[in-house]
Amino acid sequence: MTTFNDGSPLISAADVARELDSARPPVLLDVRYQLVGAAPGGPTAAEEYAAGHLPGAHFVDLDRDLAAPPGAPGRGGRHPLPGVAEFGAAMRRFGVSADRPVVVYDGAASMAAARAWWLLRWAGHREVRVLDGGFAVWREAGLPVTAEVPEPGKGDFEPAPGAMPTVDADGAAAWAREGLLLDARSGERYRGEVEPVDPRAGHVPGAVSAPTSENVGPDGRFRPAAELAARFRELGAGERATAVYCGSGVTAAHQVLALELAGVDATLYPGSWSEWSSDAARPVAVTDQPG
Repeated sequence: MTTFNDGSPLISAADVARELDSARPPVLLDVRYQLVGAAPGGPTAAEEYAAGHLPGAHFVDLDRDLAAPPGAPGRGGRHPLPGVAEFGAAMRRFGVSADRPVVVYDGAASMAAARAWWLLRWAGHREVRVLDGGFAVWREAGLPVTAEVPEPGKGDFEPAPGAMPTVDADGAAAWAREGLLLDARSGERYRGEVEPVDPRAGHVPGAVSAPTSENVGPDGRFRPAAELAARFRELGAGERATAVYCGSGVTAAHQVLALELAGVDATLYPGSWSEWSSDAARPVAVTDQPG
């Protein structure tokens, strides 16, 4: 059994159900989102939520609630960090309070849920957990599902940014030279073989390929901590200070979470490849090796 006092960023479906029946139930945030490469023509995240979600869960729109609009002043990339005031207002509307635990989840592999986890941690919330395996494992366990939409919450959470470290593009370049910069995108995008959405293909020179998809098993749950530790150790994490980027700063948060499970602290480059590749002055590498 996991509890909110054991320090893990993950929680099982059974333990979420148990916590919901406790004297201090968590706020539930449904962060289902269609990441790059999702099959066209399927239901939207909002439609999936409307069809069924955990009882009491609030739907969080990643583009609206967990990011500023692209091109926001001083913030680059497709998913810039949200404004502090706007993020705080959204979280309070979902019932998030400083003294109440939060559980975030998405459809399965926690790629989007990890963005909410990281943002709440970055903003100073101390009790945030990711439902390991997401909505899929909840349903597989036969736990209650509802289409009822809760009333807006009345939370009191006031963000205090800075509790999780970040780095800008210049810092990412330095990290690739002097530390370890992990590229959390697929190997194909890292090598520049494909680029479905951003201006240029390739990777930050010196970055090391570490696809986020390898953090989880076939069931969408995170791999055991020992396996993650071995994986990241092979990539050099732990020996050198580690930073992470992806396409737009969403799945890189998943990598930060996986690194935490592995016992490694990591810094996030929020602008990620969408910011880097938009600046023609910044170099791009397309080899299969760092550099």
